[in-house]
Amino acid sequence: MEKTVCELFAGVGGFRCGLNAIKTVEDTRKKEKWNTVWFSQWEPGKTKQWAYDCYVSHFGYSLDLNGKDTTNFDISLVDKKTIPDHNLLVGGFPCQDYSVARSLNGEKGIEGKKGGLWWSIYDILKIKHTPFVLLENVDRLLKSPSKQRGRDFGIILSCLNAEGYIVEWRVINASEYGSGQRRRRTFIFAYKNRTNFGHSLNFADIKSILLKKGFFAQTFPIEAFDENAIKTTDISTDILDVSNNFAFAFENSGIAVNGKIYTVKSVAEKIPPITLGSLLEVGEVNQKYFISDKDLYYTNPNITHSDETQNELAPECRHTWQYLKGAKRKYRTASNGHKYIYSEGAIPMIDKWDVPARTMLTSESSFNRSTHIVMDKGNGKIRLLTPIEAERIQGFPDNWTKTGMPEKMRYFCMGNALVVSMIEKMEKTISKIFDNE
Repeated sequence: MEKTVCELFAGVGGFRCGLNAIKTVEDTRKKEKWNTVWFSQWEPGKTKQWAYDCYVSHFGYSLDLNGKDTTNFDISLVDKKTIPDHNLLVGGFPCQDYSVARSLNGEKGIEGKKGGLWWSIYDILKIKHTPFVLLENVDRLLKSPSKQRGRDFGIILSCLNAEGYIVEWRVINASEYGSGQRRRRTFIFAYKNRTNFGHSLNFADIKSILLKKGFFAQTFPIEAFDENAIKTTDISTDILDVSNNFAFAFENSGIAVNGKIYTVKSVAEKIPPITLGSLLEVGEVNQKYFISDKDLYYTNPNITHSDETQNELAPECRHTWQYLKGAKRKYRTASNGHKYIYSEGAIPMIDKWDVPARTMLTSESSFNRSTHIVMDKGNGKIRLLTPIEAERIQGFPDNWTKTGMPEKMRYFCMGNALVVSMIEKMEKTISKIFDNE
């Protein structure tokens, strides 16, 4: 089968880098193993499309079947019939409200209430009949929304089931499979039941698929589990019924086939991770990334908590990393005037070298509790991560985002990205599957 790809919500190209094992900026000049026939990247409400500009600077543009460039359009407005045919659709789509309703015009059938981006993926699959799909989302997708646990993921499974797909999923902590970041994400791999890969699996033996023979089992090995631990339920192809009534406690791995869901809690056969220290720059680092002592500490460095229920701290004390990352107790007032004590625990202030990085967020490098603070390898002083280090943590080549965007956007784009090495691992399995199609 020809290795053709459509990359949706492309960001700065994480899927493309992973599929083609791109390690340096110069690698983009080489012939790619996977032919990306079309991509889409559009940031709503933004005048300047920094991620799109970064993607295009590395890979160039893609034209639709009408010879037009629609890659930087709102995907919901793109005519899906003009997207070139492809055998693999990939994308990291946001976790939104996937609830549905009957439209006023019955001919249109069911539509998403909030126009979530899932429905654009679904429209493409219905029109292009893509045989293989690889998607990424946050780990909470399996449990949302809080008032109807599992509904949103159930809607996705129902949609794919209606279009003749078998669907596997796995929540993967990248650090457990050799990455340098403790990032948990839900990955979905779907394939038409008419594919050779679909025919090769024995669905009378679900345990074997989940443990050894399925896509994720081959790519990310897990420890053996008791077959009795597999939970099952049925899923309807009536998407409206699923939206209104479906709820289910999904585990971190599973498969949906022919209207039946099988799910089990899996435990990774862990691979030693890359440590944060090995990803830090070794040479001289620009002084602008270093943090002064007055911004680090407001009192003795050994103090790890503050209690303002007796005496409030001065504003300048609160604007220190010690306060931000420390444990807290303070009074707050609710909207109804009720006064209550807010508290939170401490987190490590300086990130250790000998473990993987914590999950990187879009707020990286800002004055934020989740921001990484490290000890510089050269002079031992405390500083923020550099943009290059942020890229390394996500598995991108050095200076991948140095394409003219503001520095804060470089961090933002990395916080939005996926871990490239996870896609590299999946590509090896997908490539074997394609070779057998």
